Amino acid sequence: MELKPGDVAPAFTLPDTDGKMVSSTDFPGKPFVVYFYPKDDTPGCTTEACQFTDNISQFEFLGVPVLGISQDDAASHRAFADKYRLRVRLLSDPDRKVHEAYGAWGERPGRGIGVIRSTFLVGTDGKIHRAWYFVKPDGHALEVLSALKPAA
Repeated sequence: MELKPGDVAPAFTLPDTDGKMVSSTDFPGKPFVVYFYPKDDTPGCTTEACQFTDNISQFEFLGVPVLGISQDDAASHRAFADKYRLRVRLLSDPDRKVHEAYGAWGERPGRGIGVIRSTFLVGTDGKIHRAWYFVKPDGHALEVLSALKPAA
């Protein structure tokens, strides 16, 4: 099931790198970006996280938090964030419930079942404003940033 613009963004509460719980309700009336990625410290995931970090000041200027979600635990996230000096907030979804709610888990053509690299721009109304599935990591952060202008 893929989410589409206008759908209500599924609610979530997940732990970050420090074990602090982060909830979608922490951003009332604010847009935010949530992206799903397969695994910490792998080539594509590193490219994506580093490019979001490289552009984080622009997201912050627009008042838009960026949250990365994978199945990795807090210790893995902490090591990944420290190694690359990541400034995006990484959240753990070990049971994949949030992945599934966003349609970020399922059949990947030619690769079997797994994480579907996906990104969502959630608007001030709590609804999906943009949804990207089967994302190519390189250049994606700038694509999301360019989509923020009309949605923010």
